[in-house]
Amino acid sequence: MHLETLKVFCDLAETKSFSKAAEVNGITQSAVSQQIRALELKYRVSLVERNRKACGLTPEGRTLLDAALRIVDTYQALGERLGSPSDNVAGKIRVAAEFSIGLHELPDRLDFFRRSHPDVDVAVQYFHHLQVCEAVVAGEADLGLVSYPQARPGLKFQIFEEDRLVLICHPDHRLAHRKTVPFGQLSGERFISFAPDAGSVRAVERQLRKHQFDITPTLQFDNIETVKRAVEIRRGIALVPKNTVRTEVEYGTLAAIELEGAHLVRPLAVVFKTARTPLRSPQNFIASLCSTPSPTPVSLADPCLT
Repeated sequence: MHLETLKVFCDLAETKSFSKAAEVNGITQSAVSQQIRALELKYRVSLVERNRKACGLTPEGRTLLDAALRIVDTYQALGERLGSPSDNVAGKIRVAAEFSIGLHELPDRLDFFRRSHPDVDVAVQYFHHLQVCEAVVAGEADLGLVSYPQARPGLKFQIFEEDRLVLICHPDHRLAHRKTVPFGQLSGERFISFAPDAGSVRAVERQLRKHQFDITPTLQFDNIETVKRAVEIRRGIALVPKNTVRTEVEYGTLAAIELEGAHLVRPLAVVFKTARTPLRSPQNFIASLCSTPSPTPVSLADPCLT
């Protein structure tokens, strides 16, 4: 039995799709079917349930998967250790990142990692939140970078930063000169928010409810850059992560204010598969994310944050 066949089987189990497993391995869908059939003939059991749109594993298939994952991971880890000196990490990492993380939090961290690991090729693709997790599950990315991570079967996550939320407004707004502002003084303001299906909206609403404050947005957009532009043209005010408005605050196109008595944060996490332990390159990238200092923030009106 070839190791490649076990890898194809593992990829089929993870993607639940013959076509996706074929794409991951650079072979035809017919070749995937033939290799799975060869495994079934060898062990004289049915491994895959083929009577559903998304194929699943039989009990025997799940038993084989547990062993196959250990075998494939051990082989891949051995190849990486033998192929690179112990003090040098090389290879390629495929990273799927949310747009806002890729634009604001990732660049400095990526530069830091590349200086420390020049032989590692990091390829970054940008997606919306749900697409990041799908890319990791499907094997199209080794790691994902998301905000407000949620538990999901087959994935686990590690928080690498918690970014403070701040209130932003036009520099000529009545609140722009304030160091902090209590929730009570936001009544009647026009709020700009994110689309209601965004996970960040529900997370922020939960945090605000703890302070007995509800937002009824007058405008909603699906990305943070559009939210910022709407505030810049005086369409309203918004709650956004502090790191995402560093440039605008520095150049004076937006004002950022702390919410009095509130500690609202946006957790950022790296996501990877539960079933497989990341190999050396991804492990080093995760460690670098968690140890790299966050981008130096532009000072707000109140330099003392609690």
